[in-house]
Amino acid sequence: METKVENQKETVKKEDVLETENHIIAERLAKLDKLRAEGVAYPNDFVQKDRIEEVRAANGSKTPEELEAAPVEVTVAGRVMLKRVMGKASFLTVKDGTDHIQFFITKAEVGDETYDFFKKMVDIGDIVGATGTLFFTKTGELSVRVKNFRLLTKNIRPLPDKFHGLSDPETRYRQRYVDLIMNESTRRTFMIRSKAIAETRKFMMEHHFMEVETPMLHPIPGGANAKPFITHHNALDMDMYLRIAPELYLKRLVVGGFERVFELNRSFRNEGVDVRHNPEFTMMEFYAAYKEYHWLMDYTEKLLRTVAEKTIGTAVIQYQGHTIDLTKPFDRLTAKEAVLKYAPQYTPEQLEDKDFMQEELKRLGEPAKADAGVGALQMAIFEAVAESKLIQPTYIIDYPVEISPLARASDKVPGITERFELFMAGRETANGFSELNDPQDQAARFMAQAKLKASGDDEAMYYDADYVRALEYGLPPTGGCGVGLDRFVMLLTDSPSIRDVLLFPHMRPEA
Repeated sequence: METKVENQKETVKKEDVLETENHIIAERLAKLDKLRAEGVAYPNDFVQKDRIEEVRAANGSKTPEELEAAPVEVTVAGRVMLKRVMGKASFLTVKDGTDHIQFFITKAEVGDETYDFFKKMVDIGDIVGATGTLFFTKTGELSVRVKNFRLLTKNIRPLPDKFHGLSDPETRYRQRYVDLIMNESTRRTFMIRSKAIAETRKFMMEHHFMEVETPMLHPIPGGANAKPFITHHNALDMDMYLRIAPELYLKRLVVGGFERVFELNRSFRNEGVDVRHNPEFTMMEFYAAYKEYHWLMDYTEKLLRTVAEKTIGTAVIQYQGHTIDLTKPFDRLTAKEAVLKYAPQYTPEQLEDKDFMQEELKRLGEPAKADAGVGALQMAIFEAVAESKLIQPTYIIDYPVEISPLARASDKVPGITERFELFMAGRETANGFSELNDPQDQAARFMAQAKLKASGDDEAMYYDADYVRALEYGLPPTGGCGVGLDRFVMLLTDSPSIRDVLLFPHMRPEA
């Protein structure tokens, strides 16, 4: 009964809010009609000469006397976040894309007509521009004494309450534009993301990698075990696939003689949505001729450490209550070693016993793996009981051949490949390996994948005859790695969900 009453109260509260918002919208639409009747409602002739961040940096440390002795004129623009009208003098807090500053508007300075217009027509959320001189208020706040004032864009929908902000996650994701207006932490997240991507590119180029662009539409989806999005090309009358990975095209470029290449762009997988997955995501893949997976691990470690230091000033990251240290050498374990370390209830003998592992996976509620070998079963046990415990950076190495169709098999240990995956904060962040450059071996593995697909495995790979042909021209010994940049940015920004680091994450349609 109590819950029912609370729900009724919540419904009434939402209706009250909606009624208030509709009233505000009606008032502002009336103001907009008046603006249209009197001239240009959305003028485009205002020139923003100064950015508020730069104005503060250049003048914030001056004394009031210095500003009075040598007046500084600025022309700034931004969104009204606060309005205080006090008779013949008023204050506005205005925010542009860099910072905020206070406007001081007086009837004596701007004239009766402009001041009256300001009081009646300007609302919180409007975008305004002004020219004026800088001064410090009695409380020491750097402000603009406005001489000329313009309303540039009329806000129609009211901003969220300034005290409560915009906190509902679904609204923040759907209306990211409002989230960015109201939440400085959101703006900081995406500024960090932008800088991290820029620093990643810089690091790659400093190490002689060439950035390239390969197709987003593939005639055959390849480069990963994943379910693709399918579309149709009308002119060619053929189905095509949004790429699940750029891998096979990048390795074709290494065949062609570009010995160090990377691509930083989107890939698409028609799979589930959760805190770690989005249908489209940003990944960087890179390939280096004459390198193998130990070099790749060293290089990837250095890349992530450097990007963190350059982006947030430290490689010791605070993430969801954990301290993740990128300054130390990353741990390197096989799946079996990781299980024994992080799930000590198992014995080495049990992790070599196929029957035991099958039964254990069944007990854990994991999908059956009837035809899996020992290595694949160890990986499944690892994913079920140990993966989430890999908080500190850890490479899981030496994956079995049966689940690594593009990785080079070890010359020393039968059945495994020279492959690794990097885990941090309990999630995979990178995947790399010494590349399989034997065309006959690759053809055989593609055939094995094709059989899996024919038996109903939607994520198994297709047979790519052109890629096998490329290998027949000769791929030098090569190492390649893919880094999930969305997940890395989650760490840098202490974001619990991948949606927090995507400007416009995919969601179900609004009701």
